Amino acid sequence: MSASVDAITSLKGKFPSVTDRLSSDCPAVNVPTGELIAVLKSLRDERAFDLLSDVTAIDWAEGASPRFTAVYHLYSTTSHAAIRVATSCSGDDSAPKVPSVVPLWPGANWHEREAYDMFGITFEGHPDLRRILMWDGYPYHPLRKEFPLAGIETVLPDSEVAQETKAKVIPAPMMGGPFVASAGEMNLTDAEPRAKDESWSERSAKPRV
Repeated sequence: MSASVDAITSLKGKFPSVTDRLSSDCPAVNVPTGELIAVLKSLRDERAFDLLSDVTAIDWAEGASPRFTAVYHLYSTTSHAAIRVATSCSGDDSAPKVPSVVPLWPGANWHEREAYDMFGITFEGHPDLRRILMWDGYPYHPLRKEFPLAGIETVLPDSEVAQETKAKVIPAPMMGGPFVASAGEMNLTDAEPRAKDESWSERSAKPRV
């Protein structure tokens, strides 16, 4: 922890615009988008935060300004310290953007593709920014706040498969919120995370509206 605190103290001296970010598990900072790459490079090269363990994002919902925040989790393999760096995405709700960190950490490639796929955030300068979980042409970003927890039925992209099977992509039963495990003693099958609202699930058909 002390290595993280020391790194942040040094960072603030070099980048006065860096501010503390509320965090319960590790030290964290907010960084202006324009200084993101310089800050991350400083942490990597000068403070030995050599491992980028994750890139993710937050959607603060429609009406928030800025709406999207990109979040970077750094770890030092020498001091075993962690730091979280957050930056607000520029652009409007339909086209949020932030610089790619692939030039600093090539392993960020798939992390950024996932955030692009799920949130619609463009990572400028990414060498191959395309969907990684959903198919090309999928019209939604499933981790945006406006995307319903119950999902949206979508026609399969391959017309031949769709015509032959008469199948659609059926939404997962998560109307009450994803990954909500029930408390109490029960068998492992019933204890699996599932929706709070089980008016329809794997065991019963989705009601037709």
